[in-house]
Amino acid sequence: MSGKNSRIAIWLPVLLASFLVGGMFIGNLFKNNSGNQLPVKVFARQDKLSSILDFIENNYVDSVKMDSINESVIPVLLENLDPHSIYIPPRDLKEVNESLRGNFDGIGVQFNMQNDTILVIQTVKGGPSEKAGVLAGDRIISVDGTAVAGVKMPEDSIVARLRGERDSEVMVGIFRKRTKETLAFPIKRGIIPVSSIDVAYMAAPQTGYIKINTFSQTTYPEFQEALSKLKRSGSHNLIVDLRGNTGGIMDPAIRIADDFLEKGKLIVYTQGHSRAREEYRATQEDSGENLSLAILIDEGSASASEIVAGAIQDNDRGWIIGRRSFGKGLVQEQAVLNDGSALRLTVARYYTPTGRSIQKPYSHGSVDYYHDIAQRYKKGEFMVADSIHFNDSLKFTTPQGRIVYGGGGIMPDYFVPYDTSGITPFFLKINSAGLIYRFALSYSDNHRDELFAFNKVEELADYLDSKDVLGSFKAHIIANGYSPSVLEWKESRLIIRTQLKAYIARNFLDNDGFYPIIQSIDNTLNKAIEVLKTKSN
Repeated sequence: MSGKNSRIAIWLPVLLASFLVGGMFIGNLFKNNSGNQLPVKVFARQDKLSSILDFIENNYVDSVKMDSINESVIPVLLENLDPHSIYIPPRDLKEVNESLRGNFDGIGVQFNMQNDTILVIQTVKGGPSEKAGVLAGDRIISVDGTAVAGVKMPEDSIVARLRGERDSEVMVGIFRKRTKETLAFPIKRGIIPVSSIDVAYMAAPQTGYIKINTFSQTTYPEFQEALSKLKRSGSHNLIVDLRGNTGGIMDPAIRIADDFLEKGKLIVYTQGHSRAREEYRATQEDSGENLSLAILIDEGSASASEIVAGAIQDNDRGWIIGRRSFGKGLVQEQAVLNDGSALRLTVARYYTPTGRSIQKPYSHGSVDYYHDIAQRYKKGEFMVADSIHFNDSLKFTTPQGRIVYGGGGIMPDYFVPYDTSGITPFFLKINSAGLIYRFALSYSDNHRDELFAFNKVEELADYLDSKDVLGSFKAHIIANGYSPSVLEWKESRLIIRTQLKAYIARNFLDNDGFYPIIQSIDNTLNKAIEVLKTKSN
């Protein structure tokens, strides 16, 4: 691209967006070849933006790629509206929608990079790779004849090669460490489910725990299955963990809240300038109404997560535990364009049952909006009860007389500070280098046969303690130049030991192994167990 066109690509989107949003007066004087100034009027065919684009396309001195300009202009226009109205190019739309759909087309393996080689952690049960004969511990060394091991290929490039159209075939080269064989597997790609429920298990006597990582089209049936499992295990109390859950589709959030509210209770309502008020109420009686309930949230809980937390809190149905949520109360509607791109435009705000909008301010732009979390951390709001300044216009009252506030996320009923115990400079150093996770992966690979024998997390954890995995890790990091002081090791050994066991257990028992072990250092979860035990008695 020429220098002129480069400058056009940089400045034109901003200029055009300013015209559209600010309604700037259009009137320019152009010089002819003789140097005389002649006024040129741009006649609007539909609007100013279309007029400008048409004039550029038909009159600019050099060739201009109008498609590229359009692709650059649209995101700038949306940035001037709000932080959540976005443009999705055609190349990205499929991947973006996969997370909401709850599945994708691929070969069905969980893998990680180990020494520049793809190590298969697990195969998806009933998926294409398992059916083809791929095993946990196999190394993927080639895809359709192209080497992917030892070539420092980016992980996203490898993923792109393994994914593809449903029913298409890919040839995967495998090195099987235990038998020293090199094998080739023709694998027909299929639908691979993406679970939105990380885990469901009994976290304490009579207390079940469900971790939801997103809200997709499959979330509600997954939740129903998890809830039924816990009730069969004797759960009378339930903890729903929405920490780090940034949202997704609103419908499953509404249906989950419905499970715990009496018929007719308001769950949420939406309203916008061009959208009339629309209410969503509980429609069915459900056995979930008999469970004592706690919802876990933090600064990463947003949108649909806040709908669930707000509905439970405003109806005095359960307890919200953790830290103030993100504060995203805008509803997006997606429009797919002719070229396969899409526009997700904010069309309404949602309001909790008491009438509060939990949307935090965004008048200072997207940068300040997303940096708000960092600012809250710097102010110490992760360590002490949030100091956000509310005013009376944002003050609301629940049916039982509790005061709740809007305008900045959901405030928990029980604040749990960010846990810094064991977080020494030494721990931060080895953690940022990925040493704990990488050692756990290597240990799992080298002891695969004996660890496969365990199907209960408690037995696996006890076995790892008996083998002094922590001691082996300490020797490993010292040999690699990471030597903690006596005090640092004493302070950090518990979190290191727990993470090592949890990561190893995940490699064999998936999240059913990880979460029960990590629970011992999860202060928010343990606070919820304590609250439910107290409130239930």
